[in-house]
Amino acid sequence: MFGAGNQGRSGSRRARLRRAAARALVGAVLTGAAACGGDGATGSDKGGKDARTDGKAPASTPADNADESASSAGSGESGTPGASGGSGALSQRDLTALAFTDGEKIGKYTAGEFSLGEPQGEDYTADPATCQPLVSLAKGATAFDPASEVHRNVDVAEEMVGTTVAVQLRSYNGSGAAGVMKALGAAGKACAGGFVENRAVAKGQYLKVEPVKAPDHGDEAQAYRFTILDVKGTLKLYEYLTVVRSGATTLSFRADILDTKDIGKVPEEVITAQWKKLEAASTR
Repeated sequence: MFGAGNQGRSGSRRARLRRAAARALVGAVLTGAAACGGDGATGSDKGGKDARTDGKAPASTPADNADESASSAGSGESGTPGASGGSGALSQRDLTALAFTDGEKIGKYTAGEFSLGEPQGEDYTADPATCQPLVSLAKGATAFDPASEVHRNVDVAEEMVGTTVAVQLRSYNGSGAAGVMKALGAAGKACAGGFVENRAVAKGQYLKVEPVKAPDHGDEAQAYRFTILDVKGTLKLYEYLTVVRSGATTLSFRADILDTKDIGKVPEEVITAQWKKLEAASTR
């Protein structure tokens, strides 16, 4: 939990707000703009169906999925988390039930809701657009939009500068989740030599996209290490992305630190704890 009673909870939330503001400021300072691209290694991938990788969805898809998401959230209908390939998206309510709760402890980490909106949202784009799945899997990132999604922030609440993990759960209709993984794998190959991430207040130059060992969870999983250049073109920063698919649902983990330190991977305890929640639901 955040702390004893409301006072501890409020204090921790204020700390999170301060840290979020600091992260936004430092992130804008550390990352700069310059375009680059190339071919290279792939991310680990155990399966998936073909999908478009141009970062653009059919015109009718976002609206249709938004309607489906609202309908499922209201009715409480859900798919089966572990169903191979996925046939129906989980409702917003059911997906939320699988996510970390506000104040939940995962080892030394504490989970909470994002104070400043969805991380890596639709205002984060890639150049070239083929690289978009590496930047964000929000609506419009691929030809498959999520019907429901939940976002959690996981960090060490007392640390202003330290490892933080954006944990994002998304559920898709039909074979959408498998299609997203296919698009992610294609982006990992096409963008191995780098790309530019366009943000609201800055641009980030990714120098390299490298596949790293993915966890043995779900139907398939991919993991990547990003090397990013700072705004002065002198410092290299590192981020890690791991995405796991189980049926119609994906679990995305993006880890970074406000430092030049290479954290080595997404914290295993965070991935394992979230995976166990999804796995337990699939066996009920």
